[in-house]
Amino acid sequence: MNRVRCLVLNAALGPLDYKVPDGMVAGPGSVVECPLGPRTVMGVVWEKERLPGTDVPAAKLRNLQGILPVPPLSAPLRRLIEWTADYYCASLASVARMTLSSGGALKGPATSIEYRLSGGMPERMTPQREAAMEALGGEQATIRELAGIAGVSEGVLRGLVNQGVLEPIEVDIDRPYRRAEPGFTTVELSPDQREASDIFTAAVEARKFAPFLLDGVTGSGKTETYFEPIAAALKNNQQVLVLLPEIALTEAFLSRFEARFGAAPILWHSSLKSTERRRAWRAIASGDAQVVVGARSSLFLPYANLGLIVVDEAHEISFKQDEGVRYNARDVAVMRAHFEEIPVILASATPALESLHMADTGTYTRVELPSRFGGATLPSINTIDLTEEKPGSGQWLAQRLVDGIEERLARKEQSLLFLNRRGYAPLTLCRNCGFRFQCPNCSAWLVEHRFSERLACHHCGHETPPPATCPECGEPDCLVACGPGVERIADEVAERIPDARCFVATSDTLNTPGRAAEFVAMTEAGAIDVIIGTQLVTKGFHFPNLTLVGVVDADLGLEGGDLRAAERTYQQIAQVAGRAGRGSKPGEVLLQTRHPTASVIAALSEGDRDAFYEAETDARRMAGAPPFGRWAAIIVSSEDEAEAKEAANRIGGTRPNHDGVDIYGPAPAPLSLLRGRYRYRLLINSKRTVNLQDIIRRWLGGLDLPNSVRVSVDIDPYSFV
Repeated sequence: MNRVRCLVLNAALGPLDYKVPDGMVAGPGSVVECPLGPRTVMGVVWEKERLPGTDVPAAKLRNLQGILPVPPLSAPLRRLIEWTADYYCASLASVARMTLSSGGALKGPATSIEYRLSGGMPERMTPQREAAMEALGGEQATIRELAGIAGVSEGVLRGLVNQGVLEPIEVDIDRPYRRAEPGFTTVELSPDQREASDIFTAAVEARKFAPFLLDGVTGSGKTETYFEPIAAALKNNQQVLVLLPEIALTEAFLSRFEARFGAAPILWHSSLKSTERRRAWRAIASGDAQVVVGARSSLFLPYANLGLIVVDEAHEISFKQDEGVRYNARDVAVMRAHFEEIPVILASATPALESLHMADTGTYTRVELPSRFGGATLPSINTIDLTEEKPGSGQWLAQRLVDGIEERLARKEQSLLFLNRRGYAPLTLCRNCGFRFQCPNCSAWLVEHRFSERLACHHCGHETPPPATCPECGEPDCLVACGPGVERIADEVAERIPDARCFVATSDTLNTPGRAAEFVAMTEAGAIDVIIGTQLVTKGFHFPNLTLVGVVDADLGLEGGDLRAAERTYQQIAQVAGRAGRGSKPGEVLLQTRHPTASVIAALSEGDRDAFYEAETDARRMAGAPPFGRWAAIIVSSEDEAEAKEAANRIGGTRPNHDGVDIYGPAPAPLSLLRGRYRYRLLINSKRTVNLQDIIRRWLGGLDLPNSVRVSVDIDPYSFV
């Protein structure tokens, strides 16, 4: 009898066996519909020997109900799903679900109805209709998506449909994309770039697994260097995946890509409309998609013929997912390349210590671009000791930094001020009674945002308008903003340099690719004199007329309990410093600090990256920290504080005793309340020779905890809150 074992996309269920009806062919990787009780669930046929399970008597097997009209998941992708689930202590189903993340794409070819403004006017104009029509502009999407864009109910838009103001358009969801041409144009490369691109191109031609670390200083032209192996893959009719850490970076990349190849790549990120996701997924699965540019989730898409993976800004912590399957896309990208037997390029000006270690041990091939492209020079970096050059009362910028901005303004050059803190102020309190505004769902202060006139939590999204009086004592006009955010710095610049045209660049203001493109266009046109930004502006942007970078608080990243604080601070400041002097004009960087002799600050000001990495490597080796040891975290949470504490203590009380494994905690997490759940953490440090995942699985697998308690495992954690 023809029977198969299916991975059912439900993490609570194990593998299930089914009977294959006569006339149906369901090989490994086939996406199938499976009966489960009265319901129908989705599953993937797997190799029986690779999934645990028991042989159910043939008489009890139920028939598969059908095979979905999509190509089977390839063997390399199935191996990647298995590896990811095993390494990150996740369920196979939860990883496989990321591959089949577009439900609409699984139903076969289709058309859909979208709507756009017809140019007509409604019989009766209301404020909501007027706001909707103004917001929609040239948008075309489904009613639900248009309602989200316009910020109105679907009913308002359906009324506009009935009056002919919105007209229906039938669209072919699976219409083909424009084809990229590998020889559309050519770019003159420097000798270093040419040498590097030749190495990568040869690896693409060889069609073998080859991991590379592209270690190039900021402004060295890493993007143009890996465009050449992309062209080689396109000539071979292979697909390419380029991973970017931020959606805001995609617009600048798209422009450069289209100029080089004559067509835009295919995008994959969370802001896509459902029809766009479906179209992209089916093109990827069929092989019609040539180059995909995406966020970390694009790594699990079912590419038909993948030939190259590029991870740009590979050091970025946003490649690490902190919810659901807690994977690091940088490392999973290397494993996908391994299973697909293709090259992978990790590109960065400030590589992660783990990546440098892999290069030093010969696991990765290190390819260097030691100088900037086109004769541009690296900026000079100087410190401003805030204990000696103190800003005035209520100010945050030292006079030397303000003078530098004014000098650039006079020369019609641009400046950038970096502070990794959104909003106006990180804390608002009552000066009468000391009341502090705290999030009701998280153990975090509410951040004042004056642009939106809201107090907001940056962890759960809770917002409330600032009250006129103190909620505790009722005193009016007593609320005080403590500390600076980028909005407060913008106010100070406007007050001290009134002629400067400022732009605040954060995830609040650049939250769509369109807004990011508008920001880039304004900056390149010279319509902005001073950019005030968070970590969003530390990478990817190239503004030749930007000659001054001021870091408002270089010590900020060194605070708190982040075990990678020194490395992160170095990377962030080095990246933002790299925005200066990228054209023909020399650049300058001023670091405001209260600790100018701290090792990180000293290494930055002296431009001695190797010395910093060497010291950090020695410290990690002594501590048994990555890459010389392993970290893992266990996070226990519940809506009931006592229940969370009891569960954490039970887990801690049954801790295993293994040589080479140290377990710390449980202790309340630094962010002990998050989105209404109380949290406790255990931190594990082990030697690399220990099978840490197996120890954790056996440890937690023997516990019976209440369903209301969540236990998450974070392998190689980057967040310690």
